[in-house]
Amino acid sequence: MRRSAIGLLVILALGTLWLPLAAAPRKKVPTIGVLLTASPPSEPDWKQRSVLLQELRRLGWREGENVTVEFRWASGQFERGGDLAAELVRLNVDVIYVDNVLIRAVQQATTTIPIVMFAIIDPVAAGFIASLAQPGGNITGVDGSFVMGLGGKLLELLTEVVSPHSRVAILSNPDTPTVAGMVQEVQDAAQALGTTLVFLEARAPEEFADAFDTAQREGAGALLILPSVVFFPQLKQLAALAVHHRLPAIFSRPHFAQEGGLLAYGPNSPALFRRVAYYVDRILRGAKPADLPVERPTQFDLIINMKTAETLGLTIPPSLLLRADEVIR
Repeated sequence: MRRSAIGLLVILALGTLWLPLAAAPRKKVPTIGVLLTASPPSEPDWKQRSVLLQELRRLGWREGENVTVEFRWASGQFERGGDLAAELVRLNVDVIYVDNVLIRAVQQATTTIPIVMFAIIDPVAAGFIASLAQPGGNITGVDGSFVMGLGGKLLELLTEVVSPHSRVAILSNPDTPTVAGMVQEVQDAAQALGTTLVFLEARAPEEFADAFDTAQREGAGALLILPSVVFFPQLKQLAALAVHHRLPAIFSRPHFAQEGGLLAYGPNSPALFRRVAYYVDRILRGAKPADLPVERPTQFDLIINMKTAETLGLTIPPSLLLRADEVIR
């Protein structure tokens, strides 16, 4: 009898030790939601080359192992932002990274899921954050207000390739909230340089061809494209139109020169994506967006496409080549 009682006690004790182990819930793998204005890349290995994912791996987050990444692509159709943001919210992701104009859709979709924004122009005035130092709420990330001040610099760089007294076409999207300030900067720089400006407008890719035809009719000898979320996904088309119309062109995204545009000057894209990964990492480790100050880019690159220069019959001044961060040959 005593032996039976002892055996029963042993079994009960072992069972007591086992139950917590058997009942212990599996640790939740965090999910990152990524909402982009661009189209999905066609290359099968694009994830291996993604600076964002590379930096996340360096920080210890490996997709498919200890983190899940849900991508959503607007493919330039900004009106889809609301539906795509709602999808990510329904998935109950742990953080959402969003670029450019689609942040409004994400902000309206959730006030609780942390949001990391990318290159949003004047996020304080737009009502996304309270201040750069103390964002408040559920949004932090990288400020895009650097575009305010780029217009004059872009014109100066362009007129180092063409004569300062050339007629330069300025392509802008009139629906961009900051366009008036950017245009004024370019006008001030043009007055100092003695450059004549021809103003063009395009609200959608369907209007690009007419704008370039107008530039040609007006005798423009070069083109400056002002930043706009409408233009960002269409850099390849814009670069091709500029070459077709034999217009030396400059834009504020490095990708423009890589797609065939003559010049690009703006923030270093890999550096920006590394900072985005930093914010995502901090949030996944428990930090609150309200406590993470919004940053402004500090590294700017000048990229020159020498293939395009040769196609246009241009000679790039040696002084400009020496200052270039990348020369495409």
